[in-house]
Amino acid sequence: MIIKNTPRKNGFLVRNLRNLFEHRALWMYFMFDEARKMGAKPEVFTPTAIRRCGVYHGMRALTGKDEKVKTLLDKGGSCRLLKKKLFPPAGKMIFDMNFLKLDDDSFDVDFHYCPLVTAWQKQGCTDEEIDKLCDWAMEGDRGIADAFGCKLELNKTIAKGDGVCEIRFKRK
Repeated sequence: MIIKNTPRKNGFLVRNLRNLFEHRALWMYFMFDEARKMGAKPEVFTPTAIRRCGVYHGMRALTGKDEKVKTLLDKGGSCRLLKKKLFPPAGKMIFDMNFLKLDDDSFDVDFHYCPLVTAWQKQGCTDEEIDKLCDWAMEGDRGIADAFGCKLELNKTIAKGDGVCEIRFKRK
């Protein structure tokens, strides 16, 4: 395997939070595997379904009564707002994130660990399967970005063996 995915911090709380994300990845993998066993083509429906889930979560994050949210949405969205609503401190620990740049037009963050990749590795997935599952899982993040008037760029991913996920949100 070329994928390297080792957390820098691994305390009790963060391990338990990561287990929740591993559980989510297991659901995704088992659905993929069962569909494949039944002769279905998971690549036909999985990315679309996951993107739909991302849009749902993004829109749900925006439907609060926060007047600032409404004002920023009227201006076409904001990467700053996306970070505020969807990147809490727990998420920073779970994915071992470094926030690099943040303004209304861009948000750059690096992930140094991925519990989803860990879950797929535990299931014996090949590097190619992990890369595919990762890309599908990122459809959720692309959907969230859409809801905030942004687009998501992935320059590097742990699933491709890069050792880091370079996640870049850009305002449309």
